[in-house]
Amino acid sequence: MDFKLELVVVPVSDVDRAKAFYEMAGFRVDVDHRAGDTFRVVQLTPPGSACSITIGTGLTSSTPGSYKGLHLVVTDIEAARALLVERGVDAGEPFHIGENGQTPGLDPERRDYGTFFPFDDPDGNTWLVQEVGRTTSGSPSALPD
Repeated sequence: MDFKLELVVVPVSDVDRAKAFYEMAGFRVDVDHRAGDTFRVVQLTPPGSACSITIGTGLTSSTPGSYKGLHLVVTDIEAARALLVERGVDAGEPFHIGENGQTPGLDPERRDYGTFFPFDDPDGNTWLVQEVGRTTSGSPSALPD
């Protein structure tokens, strides 16, 4: 029996502002449905992902900006960061976890699960982009142009 993660509800304070941000970052809008003034669901999918996020009104009691550490996985962290910055996302600098904890820069051996960079949505929900598959895949980042 497979248990596949399909959707994560991300709490935001302004649905239109968050939708515009995620579209700018390259997420695809799958659904934007309203049912009156108290319910709206916007489903967005990161490029190449089988799991989507949902933002909206009337979906969650979680505080906007309270989600920390949502992960996106790419095969080329430098290309992914450059693409997000080009699109207008304020992406942090890459870091890795070394012997002394969090250390600036790429993992020296570019090991899978070794290098990260953060970015926040307009509400402060924090995302980490993580490099995985570089050593087993010669393909570039899954983020589209």
